[in-house]
Amino acid sequence: MTRSVAIIGTRGFPSYYGGFETAVRQLAPYLVERDWDVTVYGRKKALKDDDPLATAGVKSQLTPGLEMKSLSTLSYGLTATVHAIAKTKPDVALVMNCANGFYLPLFKKAGIPTVVNVDGIEWERDKWGKRARQVFYKGAQLTAKYADALVFDAHAIGDYWRREFNRDGVYIPYGGRFRDELPLEPALTHRGYILAVARFVPENTIPEFLVAAETLSKDWPVVIVGSSGYGGPLDQQAAALATANSNVHWLGHVANDDRLHSLWQHAGAYFHGHSVGGTNPALVQAMALGAPTIARDTVYNREVLGDAGRFTAPDVASITAAIRLVMNSEKTRASLSTSGRTRAEAAFTWQKINNGYETALQQKLDEKR
Repeated sequence: MTRSVAIIGTRGFPSYYGGFETAVRQLAPYLVERDWDVTVYGRKKALKDDDPLATAGVKSQLTPGLEMKSLSTLSYGLTATVHAIAKTKPDVALVMNCANGFYLPLFKKAGIPTVVNVDGIEWERDKWGKRARQVFYKGAQLTAKYADALVFDAHAIGDYWRREFNRDGVYIPYGGRFRDELPLEPALTHRGYILAVARFVPENTIPEFLVAAETLSKDWPVVIVGSSGYGGPLDQQAAALATANSNVHWLGHVANDDRLHSLWQHAGAYFHGHSVGGTNPALVQAMALGAPTIARDTVYNREVLGDAGRFTAPDVASITAAIRLVMNSEKTRASLSTSGRTRAEAAFTWQKINNGYETALQQKLDEKR
């Protein structure tokens, strides 16, 4: 029997923007191989016509929206929802981000069950103003009321939703790809440089890391991957730092998986400064590639890393000291690399994650039938 699913709330397939897109690049082809009819809704500017992954049998459906920081998710979510209900008519919908909770009543009225990945706790992020935080929180309330099933990417996120919204769900984190050795980035040496990979927002500890990088770059190369996506002071600060210091390399957003994975695979120390959200895809991928990891001390990062990382307070002095300790000890780097990969192999494989999503979708489909 044919089964169909529409995936809504990402930038499309295949896209390389963030965690949702990473998950869909793995999940959508997996579902196709399992005889699902898969349609991924997306945005034209986020996709490339010549991407080889586009041949994976996944249907890509583009809808219009507003390319504005505060309105893009809501506007694209609305047009995708309307099109899915009127045209695609899937058996079940996988909705990413509880901001799309505003549109779940439409799916409910159309008789299309929904599985919603609630993402992190957006209304606590520093990058959003008061009005945007109110919108995200209202979307979460509507998600709690109208979603047929919820997905939490961390146990701590599930605990929050049970306390705040009295809704339970299923735990499905992110996975990591395990790679053979990849070629080094030119001018870098294996385990000889410091790496940070993050979107340029304050809650990812980017302002503090940029200051720490000035000191650390006196002894080791510092590679910074990421940007705000919209320009701004942090992008300007990173550009100025790289211009003034030949030992600092700001690469901006890196969409090529091989290049990004190589940077993690060969890093001497990877700094993970994310402070909000749940299981972060970048952290899991860094572990799978054996990057010795120093993470900001949060309940989420401790849940993912366990004993496979080092933790630091978010101030400049603590970040600098923690990274320096790892870079000065070959034994520590080797231990963190091995333990991180071992933990990823045990808990964060894409096979487990993809199977978890299919099980959740199939359960809602069975209940509907």
